[in-house]
Amino acid sequence: MILVLSRKDDLAVNLVLPKLVERGLEVFWWDPGDYPAESRITSRLVDGVWRHTLVSGGTEYDCSTISAVWNRRPSRPRPAETVEDATHRGYVEKLARIYLNGWEDTFDARWFPARSIDVIRTQSKLVNLTAAARLGFTVPETTVTNDPEELAEAWTAAEGRLISKEVEFVEFALDGEGHNFYTTPVTRRHLTSRHRLTHAPAILQPYVDKAVELRITVVGDRVFTAEIHSQGSRATRHDYRHYEGHFSQYAVHDLPEDIERRCVELVRSLDLAFGCIDVILTPKGEYVYLELNPAGQWGWIEEFTDLPISEAIADWLAAEERPVPQVVPA
Repeated sequence: MILVLSRKDDLAVNLVLPKLVERGLEVFWWDPGDYPAESRITSRLVDGVWRHTLVSGGTEYDCSTISAVWNRRPSRPRPAETVEDATHRGYVEKLARIYLNGWEDTFDARWFPARSIDVIRTQSKLVNLTAAARLGFTVPETTVTNDPEELAEAWTAAEGRLISKEVEFVEFALDGEGHNFYTTPVTRRHLTSRHRLTHAPAILQPYVDKAVELRITVVGDRVFTAEIHSQGSRATRHDYRHYEGHFSQYAVHDLPEDIERRCVELVRSLDLAFGCIDVILTPKGEYVYLELNPAGQWGWIEEFTDLPISEAIADWLAAEERPVPQVVPA
């Protein structure tokens, strides 16, 4: 059985799920956000081996029958609504996260891209920038700091061509509205208010000129590369994610063989089966590595380029599965 761990509004799952159904495979789509509010898990240590059962929607599933897990984008554990006190809710959420990490680690399955604890580790810029540099990628000189004086020094060293970005792309609320912090060129005005940097770390890098940006999606040993022509609009010039799919044009890119091989090696070196890699192709033809996201989005790339990423994911998940005549409902 294939277990899909993701929120129920995840469009990426809906791109892959029909392809698994067509293969006649047994699939169970479950969101850990239903635990412990609406789901039950019981773990028993028998003869040194953990045996887990998961109850969801009134149906009991034997976790020993799960042979592949797509750890896509699960929600955080959610306490029952009857747990009203904020302190108690935080307590339940923490216990649930700790338990689910152990649950993931103690049943034998193929994980795509990896178990949650490894996804969290490898999406750290410090971790994947280091891995990329060791494999010979061109990586910008990078400073991660919350020291305001380091911002001034980095700006001077970059001769005023410096960008700042988050250590992780995290949404936040401001006056009740959702916001994101996108890649931003650092100006003199930012330097005058640099004391604000003390509140949270930021990534600082010299500005890299772009011909196009590349989104490289690695699925096992298969590589799908899309060009993002972000420089055609001021809205996407510094960070195409700001208006993803609205102002940029997309095309399939023929990646040089050595760069393609290095991308596969990077994902594999981080013990992942999947990764979305962001690279800049400079006007001089140099490929400059930016980051890797082990849970990156790819549906929009498939939509604009027809690259068969969902088919590749279905192939990976189905590689060791036996067809059965039914799909387990969520």
